[in-house]
Parts: sequence; C-alpha cells; structure tokens
Amino acid sequence: MFSSKFSQVKVKLPQPFTDQKPGTSGLRKSTLRFQEQHYLESFVESIFRTLPGVNGGTLVLGGDGRYGNKRAIDTILRMAAAHGIQKVITTFDGVLSTPAASHLIRINKAIGGIILSASHNPGGLSGDFGVKLNGANGGPASESVTDEIYNFSKTLTEYNIVDCESISSFSVGTYKLASTIVEVIDGIEDYLNLMQKLFDFDLISSYIKNDFPIVFDSLNAVTGPYAKRIFLDIFGAPAETVRNGIPLEDFGGIHPDPNLTYAKDLADLLLKGDRFSFGAACDGDGDRNMILGRGCFVNPSDSLAILAANYDCVPGYSQGLSGVARSMPTSSAVDVVAKDLGIKCFETPTGWKFFGNLLDANQITLCGEESFGTGSDHVREKDGLWAVLFWLQILAKKKKSVSEIMKSHWLKFGRHYYSRHDYESIPSEVANSLYQRLSLMLPTLKGQSFADKKIQIADDFSYTDPVDNSVTSNQGLRIMLDDGSRVVVRLSGTGTQGATLRVYLEKFVARTGNLDQNPQLALDSLIKSIDSLAEISSRTGMPTPTVIT
Repeated sequence: MFSSKFSQVKVKLPQPFTDQKPGTSGLRKSTLRFQEQHYLESFVESIFRTLPGVNGGTLVLGGDGRYGNKRAIDTILRMAAAHGIQKVITTFDGVLSTPAASHLIRINKAIGGIILSASHNPGGLSGDFGVKLNGANGGPASESVTDEIYNFSKTLTEYNIVDCESISSFSVGTYKLASTIVEVIDGIEDYLNLMQKLFDFDLISSYIKNDFPIVFDSLNAVTGPYAKRIFLDIFGAPAETVRNGIPLEDFGGIHPDPNLTYAKDLADLLLKGDRFSFGAACDGDGDRNMILGRGCFVNPSDSLAILAANYDCVPGYSQGLSGVARSMPTSSAVDVVAKDLGIKCFETPTGWKFFGNLLDANQITLCGEESFGTGSDHVREKDGLWAVLFWLQILAKKKKSVSEIMKSHWLKFGRHYYSRHDYESIPSEVANSLYQRLSLMLPTLKGQSFADKKIQIADDFSYTDPVDNSVTSNQGLRIMLDDGSRVVVRLSGTGTQGATLRVYLEKFVARTGNLDQNPQLALDSLIKSIDSLAEISSRTGMPTPTVIT
C-alpha cells in the first residue's frame, strides 16, 4: 500500500496561520479552509511538536468518513513518520467513531489520538471539517494542551513530512512507512468486544425478536458499519432496522445531528407511526444519541436520569455507581436520582474533559450532557451506540415500552420539564451584544419577578474542579427561581458560521402534579420571560428558534 520510495522534507510556510485555536471539540473550520495549502499540515505539526511522547510513541488515527477524511489521514501518516512515531493505528477506509477511538487509545496505551470530525456539523465540500486531539486517557486534550498547540501554531514557520506517493486506500494489514509501522485494523471488533462485556447481547436479541421492532438511523455517518454489525449480524434484526447505514462524504445531504429537527424522518416513524417500538439515531462521529419510543421522545436530560436509575439492569454496572455528573445546562433530573441512590452528583461546565477528570479519579461512573451525549467509565468520550444498547438492555430486562419506563420514572421522581432553544447562525456581533447586555444585567436581577416567580440566583456559572482544583469561569448565564425553575443562556462555539445562542429551560413538577403536559406549554412562561428580558427575538430578528429540543 505504501511506496518504498520516500524522502523526509521540511516545508516552509509563507506565514503562520492565526485562526487555529481549538475549541472544546478541537479545531473546526469549513472544509474549504482545511483544503487550503498547508492549513491542515500546520495544525498537525503544532500537535506533533507539543504532544508528549511523539518520538517512539503509538498514535490512533481515524475519522467519521466525511469529505477530506482520507486525504487528511494520508497527510497525517506521512507527518507522523517524519516525526518518529513508532506506530500509527488506523482503520479500514479510515472510518472510526469517536468512542471507538477513545477505547483504542486506552487499550493500546497510545500517547493519544487524532480524530478527524466536525461531529454533528454538515459534511461535504460545502460543509465543515475538524481535527481533534485526544490524550493518553482517551479523552479530549486538556485546555492547557490545546492552548500550547495554538500558541505554537502562531509562530510556526515550517512542517516536517515524508514525501512519497499519496495513500488513497486503507486495507486491513500491517505496513511500513519509513520507520513507522502503520497498522490498519477492522475498527469495529475492539469496540464490539467492549460492548459485549457490558451488555447481555443474548437478552437484547431475544427481546427485539419477540415482537419489539427497532430502528436505528446512522444519518449516513460513522455508526452505520457498527450498527449493522451489532443489530443485523449479532442481534439478527431485519435489514430495515438500520437506516442510512453507509458513511458518505457529505452524509447524503443529511445534517448529522440527532435531534427532532435534523432527524425528522426517524422522529416521524416513531411519533406518528406504529411500525416500530423503539428508535434511535447517532451523529456524525458517533458520540451523540437520540432515543425515541412509540409516540414519545426522550429528552437527553431524562435519558441520563433513567440510565442512572436503572443501572442494575446492565451487567457491566451491577456492582453499583460511584457517582454521576451532568453539565450545568443539563436538567437536574439526575440529581434527584443520585440523592435517592445515596451517591454524589457533580455539576460541571459543558465539555467532556471535565467528566474525564472525574472518571479518571473514580468519582463517577455515568455522565451526560443535554446536547444528546451520555457516557460512562468504559471510555473517556460520550458514546451514542453505548447509550442505545443501555436503553435496549433496560427495556429487555423490564419488559416495558419506552413510554412506560418514562412514566414510571416520573411517578417516582417527579418530572423536570425541559427544553433547549437554539438560535443558529446569528451574526456574531449581534449574539455577543445580546449576551453581554444580559450578563451585565445579572447583578440587578436577584429578587425581581420572572415568570411569576422570584429570582433567587442570577450569575455566570463558575466551576472549581474537585480533582485538580482548576477554576473554569464564564460558563453560562443562569437565572434560578424560587420554585426550582431556571433558565440558562449560553453562546455555543461548535458552529463555523456566525454564532449560536442556546437557551435552556427547566421546570420541576412533583410526582403528584401534572406529568403529561407538552413541554413547550409547561415552559411557556419561562420562554416568554427570557425572550422579553434578553430581547432575543427583537435583537436577532428570529421570532422562533431554529431548533427546539
């Protein structure tokens, strides 16, 4: 596969790139930006110059199959060889889900991994591309590491690469590139083995074959091959179970974000039809999940709480949970479960690296974010397929429908009505102005009336990490009311065009209250009050959110 003729060269940069500051999910830019000469190489060079253990180390490399994936793998392989990496582990066709990459890093004691994905962002030449570095623990690189990479990139003048014939296909086998071993593996088998250690595949298979039809939508992204191996080959489910199961460079024009807006076809199958009893979808790189039952949608905050409350259904967690954690914008539904179980519950900023610290310190077993991400101590990333299997294990053990599981949960713990409103592609100056205005108002809001309740706390969330005592500030504007309701406002950095304003709304109703309301109606007074206070519709010109979940 690799040419035996090669030479190591130093390529001079005309000037450093100044826009290569990674976010919490790595460096995301338009595909066209990454296609520009030297752009990808500059960022990768900065990684190899700052990541500990590069010379003689093992690196995991793969991506979600979007446009530019194979070209980037070819480039990174040749740069890895130029930097003295001893072994690079990549996958057939270069397709590797983010949770599977995390697992490979951990079991191979790699120095880290480079994951090529823009997660849930659209793909193709007119879409987005991303490069994310994961550390030796399998989780996203720390902020100190990504800051070091960025600072290095600002003064970079050249990069190192092996000059040889480009590599366009990745077949299973072991190869040599200069002095670097390139091991191309199946990419699914190791992850599958891990799932079989956690879940009772025989029980799940038996249940879904016994008149419990399921459907899984891969959105033409990375989880298609994994889902086919598990649901079709092992569980014996019919071929129609896996929809959009072939990874495509542009995701077939589908926006690979598993929510009610972008996975509408799947949602309609469950919410408007009676053909399937369970439905799920994952995003571009396989770390997010959406869960649906016949006639019902499970919001991600409830999903985390239900997984925690039913942990004993899953063999891999039968010994109990050490603790749980949620991101601050996620509803406090899991807090109530943790209290009932007598375990700790941590509230962290958004970003999986905060969970990683707690997981590495054995402080928690399960964790999740409202942005359709849940995970556990089995890897150091959120894991979409794992969450789907967890749900199927609960359903098979309890022999109940999704709606029955949800209703019994609310009858025991009460219901946290919850919704997220996303206002996407707002001009950055408009979004920043709105956000700064609301931020400046916070000190004056305590005691004022809001949605017919009194404001108890109005602040900008700050977090002190219980493991390393690091402080993370300015993580979201909170308005917390005296009845336990709250509104959170954040600006998101996961898009590449303009800014996204996210508004999170939560209202708790005790188990003796009305548990069957439409969430948008239950939250109506909060929705109207935050729109009025922050002047969202008038300042953005958007009378309704782009996405409601």
